[in-house]
Amino acid sequence: MSTSASADVAVLIGRFQPFHNGHAALLKLALSIAPKAVVVLGSSFHARSAKNPFTSKERVEMIKATLTEDEKARICFTELRDYYEDNRWANAVRRQVEAQAKGAKKIALVGHFKDASSYYLNHFPQWQLVAMENELSIDATSIRRVLFEAEDIDVSLAVLADLVPLAIRQYLKAWTALSHYEGLVEEHKQVAKYKAEWKNAPYAPIFSTVDAVVVTAGHVLLIKRGGFPGKGQWALPGGFVEQRERLLQSAIRELAEETRLGVLDSMLADALVDVKVFDHPDRSQRGRTITHAHYFDLKTDHLPDVEAADDAEKAAWLPIEQLAGMEEEFFEDHFHILDHFLRLTVD
Repeated sequence: MSTSASADVAVLIGRFQPFHNGHAALLKLALSIAPKAVVVLGSSFHARSAKNPFTSKERVEMIKATLTEDEKARICFTELRDYYEDNRWANAVRRQVEAQAKGAKKIALVGHFKDASSYYLNHFPQWQLVAMENELSIDATSIRRVLFEAEDIDVSLAVLADLVPLAIRQYLKAWTALSHYEGLVEEHKQVAKYKAEWKNAPYAPIFSTVDAVVVTAGHVLLIKRGGFPGKGQWALPGGFVEQRERLLQSAIRELAEETRLGVLDSMLADALVDVKVFDHPDRSQRGRTITHAHYFDLKTDHLPDVEAADDAEKAAWLPIEQLAGMEEEFFEDHFHILDHFLRLTVD
């Protein structure tokens, strides 16, 4: 473990879903090398899911519950959306940290190289990297599994005694009594079942999907998901590519199946403006899923008829101007796909 750095500000980036002893060790290191620490809460502004069950506010409450009053005074928190675009994400981290660390001449980034997902630590060459060896082999995914598969919550939390601070275990016990817990348990079961069906594949599968961004008359066509994962969340019409389909053909088929969009296929093909691949390894909790988002602009002055079908609970035209305020209502990275084409957020 390198602790030779002395900085004005130390930065800790994480999802903290939930905050565990490994995170606590990193935060302790940050406070040992700088008078002030900035904790960057990744995966903020998400709809709740089995992968991201805790809101930013809940994560702040959890972390503060483990701190002394002096430590609380030395730490500030900042919320960060995922973006799913590395350069855009890293630029946002730098801007937000620098806003919290005005006047700081030396900034240190505290972290450890857990696995391939830790490559993000290399995005900040202007900061001094202080790397801790992975002395505590703790995996938040496993903690969530124990939490969502609990038959007796007290027994399950006892199992986590060596992994999670006491204050967090107490917080989790109260949190599991809230109304959203049951839905997250069901989503966890469905995702686990989905993964189990592919467990015997000769190698980890990579899924190919399509999504459709259809705009016209200042509106975008969305569906509300009817099943888990993401039940009740807004999403783009889309789905898996079939064996003998071209990508455009697949996107048009999924549109028809989920929305019964009252537009001819030929009109949709003519309205295609752009296609963008979204391939972030963590964009879907179901596994590695690469989607090809098709952006259609119908350029009509009216809204064609739509009707929910297949696995969609609802299909509707939503005003584009309302989308920025709905970020936490979207499934997985679908808000960010919309943001790419429609520039809903300001960097």
